Amino acid sequence: MPAEIPNLIICNPYEMPDKHWRYDRSKREFDLINERRPAGYLIATPDSKSIDDPGIFQEIKLVNRIRKRVDKWRDNDYPGITGITRNLLEFWKNDKHRENRFFFCQMEAIETLIWLVEGNSAEKQGIRIPSDGGDFARWCSKMATGIGKTIVMGMLVVWQVVNKITYPHDVRFSKNILVMAPGLTVKSRLQVLHPTSKDNIYDEFVMMPDSLREKLHRANITIHNWHTLLPEEDSHKNVVKLGPESNDAFSRRILGHNLEKIIVINDEAHHAYRANDEQALDITKKERERDKRWIEGLDKINNARNIVHCFDFSATPFIPSGKRVSEDTLFGWIVSDFSLNDAIESGLTKTPRIVIQDDANNFPKEDKSRFYHIYNDEEVKPDLNRQAKPEEPLPDLVANAYMLLGIDWAETKKLWDKNNSRIPPVMITVCNNTKTAARVMHSFENERFELLEELSKAEHLLHIDSNTIKKAEEQEQSGTGEEEELRRIVDTVGKIGKPGEQIRNIIAVQMLSEGWDARNVTHIMGLRAFSSQLLCEQVVGRGLRRTSYEIDSKSGLYSPEYVNVFGVPFTFLPHEGGGGGPPSKPTTTIEPDPDKIQHEISWPNIDRIDMEYSPKLEIDWSKTKPLLINSDQISITASMADIIDGKAVVKTMSDIDLSSWHDNLRFQRMIFLATKDIYLEMLPGWKGTKDFLLAQIISLVERFIHLEKVIVEDVKNDPMRTKMSMLFNMQKIVKHVFEYITDSNTEKLLIQLNDFKPIKSTSDMRIWNTKKPVVHNKKSHINQTPYDSTWELAAIQEFERNANVISWVKNDHIGFVIKYLYNGILHDYWPDFIIRLENNVTLVLEIKGVDDDMNRKKRDYLKRWVNAVNTDGNYGTWVWDVAFSPNTVKSIISKHAKSHESSTEYAKCPKCAKIALSRKNIEKKFGYRNINGITKPQSWCRNCRMQ
Repeated sequence: MPAEIPNLIICNPYEMPDKHWRYDRSKREFDLINERRPAGYLIATPDSKSIDDPGIFQEIKLVNRIRKRVDKWRDNDYPGITGITRNLLEFWKNDKHRENRFFFCQMEAIETLIWLVEGNSAEKQGIRIPSDGGDFARWCSKMATGIGKTIVMGMLVVWQVVNKITYPHDVRFSKNILVMAPGLTVKSRLQVLHPTSKDNIYDEFVMMPDSLREKLHRANITIHNWHTLLPEEDSHKNVVKLGPESNDAFSRRILGHNLEKIIVINDEAHHAYRANDEQALDITKKERERDKRWIEGLDKINNARNIVHCFDFSATPFIPSGKRVSEDTLFGWIVSDFSLNDAIESGLTKTPRIVIQDDANNFPKEDKSRFYHIYNDEEVKPDLNRQAKPEEPLPDLVANAYMLLGIDWAETKKLWDKNNSRIPPVMITVCNNTKTAARVMHSFENERFELLEELSKAEHLLHIDSNTIKKAEEQEQSGTGEEEELRRIVDTVGKIGKPGEQIRNIIAVQMLSEGWDARNVTHIMGLRAFSSQLLCEQVVGRGLRRTSYEIDSKSGLYSPEYVNVFGVPFTFLPHEGGGGGPPSKPTTTIEPDPDKIQHEISWPNIDRIDMEYSPKLEIDWSKTKPLLINSDQISITASMADIIDGKAVVKTMSDIDLSSWHDNLRFQRMIFLATKDIYLEMLPGWKGTKDFLLAQIISLVERFIHLEKVIVEDVKNDPMRTKMSMLFNMQKIVKHVFEYITDSNTEKLLIQLNDFKPIKSTSDMRIWNTKKPVVHNKKSHINQTPYDSTWELAAIQEFERNANVISWVKNDHIGFVIKYLYNGILHDYWPDFIIRLENNVTLVLEIKGVDDDMNRKKRDYLKRWVNAVNTDGNYGTWVWDVAFSPNTVKSIISKHAKSHESSTEYAKCPKCAKIALSRKNIEKKFGYRNINGITKPQSWCRNCRMQ
């Protein structure tokens, strides 16, 4: 038997994998190899049927060569790229802009494509990417199912379009994008690539600075399923002959414009291939004709409009040859690879658990459980291949397997119910033919499996008829018939409030449709032949999407999620052993609840706060605190080596040393340059002369230094290094002084809202999942609230029962952030709660156990934010506070509810001139209305509105 692995997850998903598991057949155990897994795949050893067959590793040599070049290019800070591309790469790697960081595999995929387009020619010497036999080049990114291919597509669109808009004459880029999909399911999923889509991927994953967002709207993005590539007069048929439609007319119909130079993105690109009959062994002539139409359509577009780049994405870029998975069926133009093994070891997918042993004492010759590949059992295979009626019982071994897997599903369901999950776990079955699927369906419908009641109820069962779903996938316009209804249910399994929400048991034939992205699959039953590891990967891949992406604070890795598998002989993928263990801990879906829209809370989305200053700048030096600096963050000496044949010659190494030059470095010049940035920032709010402003800033910075308010802690007796430390931290010093300038000299605060989205609200929160404990609520717009401590839970309970609280929300994934400076470095501050009180005051509340200088600085900026919003006057009255213990929350709420009872709100009816000056009178005479989560008095009084 193969050795067990205690934990498959060994790599950080945000960093390059630095280790992998490798099976040693001689020792019958897995070794942890402390290096990245090379790109490649395994095929079975000829004639081997052993469960511990190590397989034969087939290296993808081109990918491994490109991988080394891209690594070096990255380490050298991306030489040769455009300014826009550099801006995007820096933005993508800066985690401060987003809650959802990009995985390493996503960054590597887009970096590889950028390198191929923008890298210097000298760096690509010896790299030859084979053609697919057509007239346009193709590059394929091989990415395992569930690790974010669509995100990389979005990054690709941003990179191409923004570069083209910025550099219109650069022929390497284009704003004309054609995205191709294998069916309506995938096409529907890819609608997020439209910049104007409500759920567009660019905003969800913050793919570009706001300053570049407008340029994306100038793209021409067209998304099709391959069926639209059929000639127009025969497009209703599955197999057609080329019609008389010209290439230009065809291109105009598909693209919707007459522009040239097209970027093509093929999703599930293994369908787009030029295959001969010898390669495509395991698909029918009809299917081969279908797949040829995809590539033929692209040929016609290339002939008419010129395809600049064709980017392929696939988890399994092989020509579908059935039993042969070898180099002659692998796409030759694969340029990057992040395999399913890599994804599992990085925790990006669920961990598969394969049935290995059982206690039946009836093992086949290979010494493995009969459940391992149940279809091949001598009692099962003949039975599942005969012409049986639906009501005929399944083989005993299959019934036994369903009882085992079903009871495990039931235990998982109990755990999910205990954790208040609104969606159930799902079990899927992949059958060999429609007759077997009908028998399985009949067995569940008629409760043949005792104790599996929840898997047997009609409302929880879904029988996917492959012919029906095929019709649904091929029709261009969504209909209301049987096919479209089935597709809607299939597409929404596990999605709250959708038709497929409560589906628990899915019975399908051969394969579930591509693009199917249910995350709540926990059990898989395979009742068909699995003649290749490729097929195993495709089937198990349908259940590997994670439900939660929360890093474990102790290990720094993802916590494992599991899918238990019967009948799929996943030989070459190491699987976790151990006697079952507890089921995967379920996740809870967090989202706005449309039934609680009255509790929506909104806030101004402030990009910056401008200030108007006093004409004479002053600082109370007695209240300023020193700035502490460490010298170990700076370099004074650098060692240089000659390079010969790509290698460093250590013997000829020389140093660059600043120590002998420090007397020549002009301290005053450094101060001037550093203060210039502050000068430009203050200029819009300055009323006096520009020269006087600059002179005052320089004077204040110099005085701060001369008063020894800058302390270099670790080099007290080294004047040279002290001076160097101050010089190379001058921006930090200036920003530190700038805080004191603004605190002491600001006369007025002016808020500048985000142009793209000036107001944010709880309605904007994207759906997310968590494994944290949650609490149900009545006064929050969000369906349920995760909490991190008992303190937070106590505060939430107080909000719910306190009569002064109208609505509240925890600031978790809703996007309420305040920028603040601490020690000269810009940070993000996410206050804990936003609470709307009965007197129409909005309270921003922080829960803090221990206070420190950094937390106090956060509150200074929160205070500034609140003052600026109140000064503006268009967003109601805001206050802030901090609770240092749970029992103070009630008194804090009471304080702010009472202190603003005499509201400064004012209402005047434009028709009758009636005036109300207090909240009580406004409620009586005018009433209130909610606009984007902000409660304001009605414009007209009640009497005039009724007339």
